[in-house]
Amino acid sequence: MMRDPFYFDGEGAISFSGGRTSGYMLWRVLQAHGGTLPDHVRVFFANTGKEAEETLEFVRDCGRHWNVPILWVEFRDDETGYAVVDFETASRDGEPFAALIRKRRYLPNPVTRFCTTELKIRAMHRHIRTLGWGRWDQMIGIRADEQRRVAKIRARGRSTETSKETMLMPLADVGVTKHDVMAFWNSQPFDLGLKNVNGVTPGGNCDLCFLKGPRQVFSMIRQRPGLAVWWAKQEQWASENIDGPSKGDGWRFRNDRPGYQRMHDYALAQGNLFEDAEDDAIPCFCGD
Repeated sequence: MMRDPFYFDGEGAISFSGGRTSGYMLWRVLQAHGGTLPDHVRVFFANTGKEAEETLEFVRDCGRHWNVPILWVEFRDDETGYAVVDFETASRDGEPFAALIRKRRYLPNPVTRFCTTELKIRAMHRHIRTLGWGRWDQMIGIRADEQRRVAKIRARGRSTETSKETMLMPLADVGVTKHDVMAFWNSQPFDLGLKNVNGVTPGGNCDLCFLKGPRQVFSMIRQRPGLAVWWAKQEQWASENIDGPSKGDGWRFRNDRPGYQRMHDYALAQGNLFEDAEDDAIPCFCGD
């Protein structure tokens, strides 16, 4: 009999990004275990403080509707390195992200994406170490139609250089695509409250993440100019506090597009910064 790729034989962690794809993966894992996760499996949601309120509500609702405990973790700049929170106490103004930037004293960028590693992966791993696990399987919500991400993760084999998990992508293994995910959520009594555009959620993960395409980011700023304020503040802080060789490249999230303050100002003036720009997003561990 063929093994169910959504079944955990031993200790395992489910990385729930708060998006529809990883939510569907969680449901498939629950079905593989008869509706209830065993004690040796944990579900993690790592909150950066820059997720949309709809994302937080969706994580809460998945836990409630499916009666599954979801552990919310956040980065902290202290000896522990993380904190356990919940829907009520979760950060909502980028506090964990800002604390990490102050600690590192430069901004993450497409080449050095320490935000994903520190805010999500290591926050989860720090809690896992308190469980006494030696090695574990970690499931992430990557679909079969995300071939570049699948190939990259399979080649790497683990999420960080020092982690002791085996990365599993059961959705990719069984051929699940964004259309399958859409069909699933269309049949459910609840859903993520963010816009679904052909199976993609532009507002998912960190709201104005620098890995999103420039036109997508600018469009979101035009719709909600206030979203740019936090990101512009981080660039302003970096420009005033970074010294030395990293000054030139370290005070903006990206040097191949305008800063967030300029995008905010253009949006208010109804300008168009990216009419002819390519809008390819850069994938990361965060998932959908």
